[in-house]
Amino acid sequence: MPIRQPDRSRPRRIALVFAAAMLALARPGAAERKPNVVFILADDLGYGDLGAYGQKLIRTPSLDRLAAEGLRFTDFYAGSTVCAPSRAVLMTGRHTGHVSVRGNAGGGALSIQTLRKGERTIAHLFRDAGYATALFGKWGLGEIGSPGHPGRMGFDAFFGYLNQRHAHNYYPSFLVRGEGRVPLRNVPEKQDEDGAGWARTRAEYSHDVIADAALRWIDENRARPFFLYLAVTLPHANNEAKTGTGDGQEVPDYGPYAEKPWPNPDKGQAAMVSRLDRDVGRLLAKLEERGLAKDTLVLFSSDNGPHQEGGNDPERFDANGPLRGLKRALYDGGIRVPLIARWPGRIAPGSAASHVGYLGDFFATFAELLGQPVEPGRDSVSLLPTLTGRAGDQKGHEYLYWEFYEQGGRQAVRFGPWKAVREPMKTGRVQLFDLSKDLGEANDLAAAEPGLAVRAARYMDEAHVPDPAWTVRQGR
Repeated sequence: MPIRQPDRSRPRRIALVFAAAMLALARPGAAERKPNVVFILADDLGYGDLGAYGQKLIRTPSLDRLAAEGLRFTDFYAGSTVCAPSRAVLMTGRHTGHVSVRGNAGGGALSIQTLRKGERTIAHLFRDAGYATALFGKWGLGEIGSPGHPGRMGFDAFFGYLNQRHAHNYYPSFLVRGEGRVPLRNVPEKQDEDGAGWARTRAEYSHDVIADAALRWIDENRARPFFLYLAVTLPHANNEAKTGTGDGQEVPDYGPYAEKPWPNPDKGQAAMVSRLDRDVGRLLAKLEERGLAKDTLVLFSSDNGPHQEGGNDPERFDANGPLRGLKRALYDGGIRVPLIARWPGRIAPGSAASHVGYLGDFFATFAELLGQPVEPGRDSVSLLPTLTGRAGDQKGHEYLYWEFYEQGGRQAVRFGPWKAVREPMKTGRVQLFDLSKDLGEANDLAAAEPGLAVRAARYMDEAHVPDPAWTVRQGR
């Protein structure tokens, strides 16, 4: 029998393994994968539209499961009461008193509804940290060739709608990938150059096409950390179809609501919310299938309060829950929105938080998550302490502020339990509410608490920075 020679390299290998282990212990988390982040932003979804927030008629099992497995915020706010400025606040961490996009352009030049050259967004934070970054869905902050195009704002990949009016149309003749148009098989009945309108032949439902593409992107990028901004269009109305046909709630079928004794726009509204819920479920299943669930922070919110623009009746579903007002109001019904966060092993399941925050806080949140600084001039406070169970370390805002340029203009501020609304902007009388006792903002206490009313007006005055691009108009 041959004599076995000693393995003289074995002690050296053991030493190397031991050294690597000590190095990993010395740098906690160094060997861990960076967390993926998926941010799902619904469009015009109300505070009361989900089962986890009290909805009784519309089925949302996937989002209810997300809340049961994670954290539900009760006092969270959008960046604005309409789409474009709310999304600009999310991207930049600046409130509407000085963010570059403060409203929807309406009939004005789209150049004012565009993030400006050199602006830094949450997508830049992730890209700088080595993440794959993608936006699937609705952007609304820059067209093809503009400084605000997603490709110039930190996103490696984009597919969906750049233009907000285009995003009304669920059966458009094209979508946009990068800076080029991708044709769909839908045949327009009426369609503008920007894609707004409605279809005669409905072959491809845009939400389904976009959701499928987002799931494929996860498959393609699963080997590296990624940031996915899934800005779905559901349940926003097709405003142009409402004008042309009387029903703006476009959806392929009414699903479990087909036999309900409701008008078709209400059936469509319910079906749109449930379809959104279905695809949140598909996304969660994809993360689990790829073994990514424990490595992924999933966030779900909405850009503003519920609408009634598709012919639907928000009262049927109690879409704003206990709150006053709808989209375009600065009462809480127009700006308080759901926020659900799930991160297995990091976020306690079945928990709730009453911390008062808003979409602009995600700039600081993601900066802290990635170990990056927050530049001066941001109105952003990291939510990471609340998300990870360190509520005692959570910092708050002195106040949250909103301004709105349509319908004569209005402003609002929240500080502690107090909420104030002033309309018209800058010159109107301040209304004051104690949200701890009056969630529906029914009892104006400005006369009884004049000092607090003056304080609210001072906050509004200091938060508003004039910008010649943004002036108050009477219409929408």
